[in-house]
Amino acid sequence: MDVAVRVLVTGHDGYVGTLLMDMLRHAGHDAVGVDSFFFKGCGLQGPECGAGPGAFRADIRSLPYTALAGFDAVVHLASLSDDPLGNLNPLLTQAINHRASIRLARQAKAEGVTRFVFASSCSVYGASGCDLVSEEVPARPLGPYGTSKLEVERELEGMADDGFSPTVLRSGTAYGVSPRLRGDVVVNNLVGSALTRGEIRLRSDGTAWRPFLHVEDMCRAFLAVLEAPRPLVHGQVFNVVPEGENYRIRDVAELVAAAFPGCRVAFGKGKEAADPRSYKVDGGKLPQSVPGIVPRWRMPEGIGQLSQVLGRSNLTEGDFFGPRFVRLEHIRSLMDAGLLDGELRWNPRSQREKAPAWREEGDWAGAFQSPG
Repeated sequence: MDVAVRVLVTGHDGYVGTLLMDMLRHAGHDAVGVDSFFFKGCGLQGPECGAGPGAFRADIRSLPYTALAGFDAVVHLASLSDDPLGNLNPLLTQAINHRASIRLARQAKAEGVTRFVFASSCSVYGASGCDLVSEEVPARPLGPYGTSKLEVERELEGMADDGFSPTVLRSGTAYGVSPRLRGDVVVNNLVGSALTRGEIRLRSDGTAWRPFLHVEDMCRAFLAVLEAPRPLVHGQVFNVVPEGENYRIRDVAELVAAAFPGCRVAFGKGKEAADPRSYKVDGGKLPQSVPGIVPRWRMPEGIGQLSQVLGRSNLTEGDFFGPRFVRLEHIRSLMDAGLLDGELRWNPRSQREKAPAWREEGDWAGAFQSPG
């Protein structure tokens, strides 16, 4: 797409979405966000960072069927976003990550949306060992989160046709600074530990491999695919991993420790310390298919960015490892307070959410004014 488009971003108030919305709007696109706002007020900035014109509150499981009318594209980020959340309730993970995603894609197709970019994950590779795996390697996810992502991928493949063009981005493990900063992704977690504890404690033995991707480079990949000519990305699955950015967890820990003089690293021991999730991922297909995708971040620079920003924030250990930055802890705190029910739906009596809600069917014209 070489012109400005009207794009709906689900999960726009999250770790990735808050950055992506800014990039889309800076590039001249008419970006509208929809989010459940589970994590409003979390992260480095307050609740205002996901609000404003073009930001609406809704659960993607019950988005009114005509809500996607008038959009050119959808970037679908919303999900229970990692293994700990996915394991909280596997059936709920399927309902939100899989079935609601396919419902959304069918809505988009029915309303004439031509592009659908799906945020999958390299976690679909599960236990692939030490060999680089490409998109051609059969995916064998471990756990509900990776399984739900792969199931969506497979159904989207069957939906592709002349009028509906899905693209799947399997992103590496995200890290780096965002307004909705997460403390429960590997690199961020290790930097937070070094900063607030003066040591890094790993539960695992650190031998597992992971592909890593700075959150800004992840957003640039979504933008590039959205803007790419349709034939280059139609029906494609792409790994999003910069060359050379596969690391063993223990090597990441040592890089982080080196940025904090005197920081100690402790690794887990015994059979329980072996992490079965281990995969190295080949990300060469995407830059070959979509010219101009050039990652701007490497692990050492990303660690430096995190250490500087977090160092200025005066965070304590309790701050960083509590509900403000750890997604599972925050969800549990909302449930314990009665704000979310067992299916992760807002209690209607809760006044926590102040963002505009989606209108009833038939009243979309007012809800979807351009954010300007």
